[in-house]
Formats: sequence, structure tokens, C-alpha cells
Amino acid sequence: MKQITLLFVSLILLIGSLQAQTPQQTTSSTQGKKSLVVDGPFRREIIEEKDPVPYPSVRESDVIWYRTVWRVIDLREKINHPLYYPTELMQSRKSFVQAMVEAAQAGKLTLYDTDTDEFTTELNPKDIPARFDAEDKVQRRQRMDGTDTTVVIPGEIKWEEVQELLVKEVWFFDKHYSQRFVRITGICPIRLYNKVLNTADEDEESGEKVKQQLFWVYYPNARKILANTSCFTGENEMSQTSFDDLFIKRRFSSYITAIADNQNNRRFESYTRNDFERMLKSEEVKNELLNFEHDLWEY
Repeated sequence: MKQITLLFVSLILLIGSLQAQTPQQTTSSTQGKKSLVVDGPFRREIIEEKDPVPYPSVRESDVIWYRTVWRVIDLREKINHPLYYPTELMQSRKSFVQAMVEAAQAGKLTLYDTDTDEFTTELNPKDIPARFDAEDKVQRRQRMDGTDTTVVIPGEIKWEEVQELLVKEVWFFDKHYSQRFVRITGICPIRLYNKVLNTADEDEESGEKVKQQLFWVYYPNARKILANTSCFTGENEMSQTSFDDLFIKRRFSSYITAIADNQNNRRFESYTRNDFERMLKSEEVKNELLNFEHDLWEY
């Protein structure tokens, strides 16, 4: 009887040790896998085989006016939700940031560091989890027998924290076409999260909000991937709209935060006093860009 009791206690200690060494996986880790069957009445292939609409050719000698503009897309606005959702990994849908990260980790797209917005430094795909604070963490835990052990907690990217996109674009007038054009050159996802304070062995969130630029995407190189990634824009799931279509057709809401000038391309917040003045400046620049082409014509 004594041997059976000792065996039973040893079995309980063994189970506790295994539980401490293999923490439960999050439900999101099982999502995002490719479906093993055709999930629907047909296989979707139109978007996957689509090519981006080519830009008209532009010669430097034909461009008589050129301005660089930076604007912010707030993904929390309803019109921008197709870029923001889903915030969980799914098999049939991806958000803009999920598509970019997945392509970079698969070696299909090069991301650039945020030390500058001129795409000078390539980002190693292995460094992407660190940008999201999603690295694996080692923690000390206590077994049922009182001894300590270390376990590895898998990191998880919180996609819902990416709430803004910083867009760099150029506006120019081509005299050959007698038309004003706008071309996106780069997009930088911005992460908004609560600052974490390290206290003893636990991490606590403070009330302070932090904005962090994650990486830069050179848009011309990403167009093929974006053209082959569908986004859900309404109630009809058959609307074959890609992220590239959404950007080309300007189907998003945004506000301008800076324009190229002769003083280091200053952001509006560097020489305005409050949000109201920054919004007025944004509207002023917006009207100037829209009215430039109109002012070239005589009536």
C-alpha cells in the first residue's frame, strides 16, 4: 500500500512538472493555417492571379511640379477598417500589416528600418517579432515539489495594436499628359500601445500611450503582393477588391502631417501649437495640392 501511495505522489509531481514546462498555447497559434479543403462552393483564384495596374510611364523632363507629402491613415476610422481587420490570424483574410509581415518572413518582400524614411537600411525578417515586443520570454516557475524550473513563453504579435499607417507619397504634374498624379512611395505601420513597466518579476502596463514606427514598406515593390491580397470592404464577399486597388483608388481617409520644405521636411507638430492648428495646416496643404492643377488652366 505504501508503494502504491508513493507511486501515486510521484505521478502527480511528474504531471505538474510537465504542465510547468509546456504552457498552454494560445488559440491564435492554431489560426491562420491553410485550409485542407475548399471552404466554399468554389476556389477563389481571381485575386491570386491578378496583376497590378501598370502606371503610365513618366519622363523627368515632362514633370514640371513635384511635392513630397506625408500623411497618416487612422485605421480606427470606419472607412479604413478594410486595412485594419482582421486583427486575428485567419485563413481566408489578412490585414494590410499581416500581409506585409507574412511576405517579408517568406522572403518575398524587403522591409526597411525606421531610422529614416528614405529606405536606406534593410530590416532582417528575424527582427520583426522584436518590433512588436513578441519575442519568446523565459520565466521561472515552481513545481509542485517546491523546486524551480524555467519555461519558455511563446511570443504573440498583437495585430490590434497597429492602429495607424504613415504614408509617404509624391504629387507631380506631367505636362505630357497635362495631368496631376499622385504616387505612394512608402508605407510605415505605427503601433500604439501602453507603456510596460518592469516591476520585480512581473510586467505592468502604465497609462502612458506610446507610438512606435515598425518598418517601412517600399510600395512599388509591394504592389504585386497587395494586388494578390483581397480585402473585405462591405457585406458582399464577392467584391474582388485588393489592397492595391484600395490605395490606387484612394479609398481611405487620412490627414496630412508634413510636406517637403527647405527646413528638414518639418512635421506640422514642430511649428504648430495644438491639434486644431495642425488640422488647419493639413487642410490648407490639401487644398493647395488639389487646386494646383485647376489653377494652371485659363477659362
